[in-house]
Amino acid sequence: MRSEVFTVQTGARPTVRDITAEAERFVSGQGDGLLHVFVPHATAGLAIIETGSGSDDDLLAALDDLLPTDDRWRHRHGSPGHGRDHVLPAFVPPYATLPVVDGRLALGTWQSVCLVDPNGDNPTRTVRFSFLPG
Repeated sequence: MRSEVFTVQTGARPTVRDITAEAERFVSGQGDGLLHVFVPHATAGLAIIETGSGSDDDLLAALDDLLPTDDRWRHRHGSPGHGRDHVLPAFVPPYATLPVVDGRLALGTWQSVCLVDPNGDNPTRTVRFSFLPG
C-alpha cells in the first residue's frame, strides 16, 4: 500500500474544499485499485458531491440547519457552538474509499472529493491518501 499525507488550508470560516485534483495526482499512473481518503480530525469530514453549482454552499447550509452553532452542545470549548463540529463526523464521515481504474478516479461526471470543515478554529487540516493496488 502506498500512503501520503498532505496539508490543506481551510481558513477561518466553514468551508467545503475540493481536493479532487490532489487525489487524481496521487493515483495517476497507479493502475487499478482503491484510493482510501482519511481526514484525521475530530471536526472535519469528506463528501463526494458536485461543486461549483451551489451544492457546496447548500451542504454547509444544511449542516447549519441540522447542527446549529448554538449553546445546546455539551462539548463547550472553542468558538460558540463548536460542540456541533465534534458531531459532524457522524453525518459527514472522515473517510471515503474510491475506485481507481487505469490510474484515474472512477468518479461520476459531476462528483468531486471534498473536505468538509465547519471548524474555523482550526484552519489547517491534514488528509491521508492511501492507494491499495488491485
